[in-house]
Amino acid sequence: MDPLSHLLSLYPVRTALDVRCRFGAPWVLDHPGTPSGVAPYHLIVRGEALADGAHGTDGAPLALHSGDILVFPHGGAHRLHLGDAAKASPLQTSPGLLRYEHNNGDGPQTDILCGEFHFDADGSAGLLAALPPVLLVRTAGRPDAQSLRHLLRMLQEEAETPRSGSEAILRQLASALFALLIRTWLEQALTVPGLFGVLAERRLQAALNGMLTAPEKPWTLEELADASHMSRATFARLFKQAAGATPADVLTQLRMARAARLLDAGRAAGEVSEAVGYQSEAAFNRAFKRQYGMGPGAYRKLAAGASISKSEVGSATQGKI
Repeated sequence: MDPLSHLLSLYPVRTALDVRCRFGAPWVLDHPGTPSGVAPYHLIVRGEALADGAHGTDGAPLALHSGDILVFPHGGAHRLHLGDAAKASPLQTSPGLLRYEHNNGDGPQTDILCGEFHFDADGSAGLLAALPPVLLVRTAGRPDAQSLRHLLRMLQEEAETPRSGSEAILRQLASALFALLIRTWLEQALTVPGLFGVLAERRLQAALNGMLTAPEKPWTLEELADASHMSRATFARLFKQAAGATPADVLTQLRMARAARLLDAGRAAGEVSEAVGYQSEAAFNRAFKRQYGMGPGAYRKLAAGASISKSEVGSATQGKI
């Protein structure tokens, strides 16, 4: 398994696609902040928009164009708009395969698909910490975004012209969105923080893949540096620069993420402790509590309760589309 696929398997994400928007300027779409673990996203499938709450240090709104994907990983409040906000007509809602938001504006038209990425608020803390407050990926005219652009087109076609099986097709297409988005972001971004910084640095991928494949192994700095064909000093410096953390810190984070997945599956704490490289269950319990704010036993009970709840009400994706 490649490093990105392996990393994403440790931090499962559910994708909800629930709103289709068609606005004629002037229009305003306000989005309140969301709870931890819920990341709103907007796919600009046609037209243009401006985004407040996603601007740079100059305070100017972010200009969005067809093919752009805007995500707020930490759930920040924001506003999308176009034209004179004071003259924007009220939004109207109609039912359908996706909830349909529209207005009576007669200016330039913008079509948007909106939804949310749902993370395990406790188990995905490490992944969320590695994502910026605002994540923007542009796909228009970019060969490196061809797969993502094709996915957007298929989502648009199924949402706008529902046919037999469209609900299932939308659900399956949406499930691939986050992985494609992250891959394209890594290829486009000039700088990437945290865990993704290690992924973006090709010289470190062999070491990261080793930690992901065998987190239970007592990796030494020498072994990781050898895997990357570097000296200890060069490897340690490059790793800290890319990840903002030491290899030992990242290994612990990956071990705890793996432990959380095993606990989600109902494995006993002692078994999980050994599976992620701890000879002492007490040491594992302390490390897990530092990472997640609760011991592995409490986490497993919480995960079991969440699993029952999900089985009763269905996944977020299934409930939304």
